[in-house]
Amino acid sequence: MAADPYAALGLTKSATDAEIKKAYRTIAKEAHPDLNPDPVAAERFKTASAAYDLLKDPDQRRRFDAGEIDGQGQENPQRRYYREHAEASGHPYSQGYGFEGDPDLSDVFADLFGRRGRGFGAHPGAQDMRGQDYRFNLEIDFITAAKGGKARVSLPEGGDLEVAIPEGVRDGQTIRLRGKGGRGMGRGGAGDAYLTIAIAPHAQFNRDGNDVSVTLAIAMDEAVLGAKVPVPTIDGPVNLTIPRGATTGQRLRLRGRGIKGGDQHVELKIVMPPAIDEDLARFMEEWRKDHAYDPRKGGAS
Repeated sequence: MAADPYAALGLTKSATDAEIKKAYRTIAKEAHPDLNPDPVAAERFKTASAAYDLLKDPDQRRRFDAGEIDGQGQENPQRRYYREHAEASGHPYSQGYGFEGDPDLSDVFADLFGRRGRGFGAHPGAQDMRGQDYRFNLEIDFITAAKGGKARVSLPEGGDLEVAIPEGVRDGQTIRLRGKGGRGMGRGGAGDAYLTIAIAPHAQFNRDGNDVSVTLAIAMDEAVLGAKVPVPTIDGPVNLTIPRGATTGQRLRLRGRGIKGGDQHVELKIVMPPAIDEDLARFMEEWRKDHAYDPRKGGAS
């Protein structure tokens, strides 16, 4: 046991109450037996707990600073046997590291064990601790995000967890799975699992909210004469009517073909034939004589 409780917490007598609590919190996170099985760490935690129990009490801290009691809380003028004193109510080395029913220490351990509603040690010897929360980054494909589906993540302790992906999940959205985190101890419930979703880009589709957009290549004759051509959607291809005189950049809408009832927007792109043969060239030369037009008229220079 440390003779100097300040030294046990890595502090000096000038430390404030806030600094004392912060130092103890740091040691607890590193050395608590439920977080660190190393016996050396357990002893460090026990010593720090006793030191904190003494120093958090203003009267005991004053008496230690004045030399009236030692680092174990014993009266300096009159020493008592350790066992007798250790069993006395309120002694810093009483069973349980000195945090039974202590609301101040419940606050210290709240972020470690997810405790809610009562002190960490309300029942001496109990080990009621909520399980650890798990956090994962999960990448899914565009169609799974749009329509929903299944995915799997690997758990820290081994094994896999099957995850139901809801329809229309968004990039960056976090899904909470209650009770799918680490197992609790005693009456402590299991932790939760949090999945942050990343959606892989798609070769054809883009997304804006629940609307989907796609670029559709059409032939010159389809643009001039109109046609019915297949266009991909998240539910599979459908036939789209191309109007006569369609032009590159023109947008057509497929109602209800997006995500969760959103729309799909189809942007047309006229693609010239791979080679201009003599028939096409001769036709265009004759056509241009009487039908020439300036597509740049009125546009930006």
